[in-house]
Amino acid sequence: MNTAILLIGGNLGNRTRHLQQAVQLIEEQAGKVVKLSGLYETAPWGNVQQPDYLNQALQIETTLEPLPLLHTLLNIEREIGRIRQQKWGARVIDIDIIFYNDEIISLPELKIPHPRMQFRQFVLVPLNEILPNQVHPVLQQTVHALLAACEDELPATLYKERR
Repeated sequence: MNTAILLIGGNLGNRTRHLQQAVQLIEEQAGKVVKLSGLYETAPWGNVQQPDYLNQALQIETTLEPLPLLHTLLNIEREIGRIRQQKWGARVIDIDIIFYNDEIISLPELKIPHPRMQFRQFVLVPLNEILPNQVHPVLQQTVHALLAACEDELPATLYKERR
């Protein structure tokens, strides 16, 4: 059994519903969800002329190897309605593999650990909620230490749905 840490997020349509749908499909198609962070809202990163994002971190147990896991997650994105048009553009759903066991993978289509995770609060804050002591296999620092050193000025705040 393998352990994968994922980050899901989106900023179009019913954001909470899309994240719930992603969790359900990940559980059905990729592996058992064993930890799940709260939902965190963050202003967009990169292309800022778009709605705010909701993000959530998941820890899953999976029998899938890294590339089959990636392809499964890309199929889940498509099933939910993701159309890839623009880098850092608005999206219904995005599913990233942040860690896979303690492995370091560098392939043209897949880099693990995620190469920019240490620079983004929207990744580190939800990860810190569920796995503060997870060690980055390249940087040899915990998620908690990476968050403490992160200079990203876009805070990730716990989301409370407006009624």
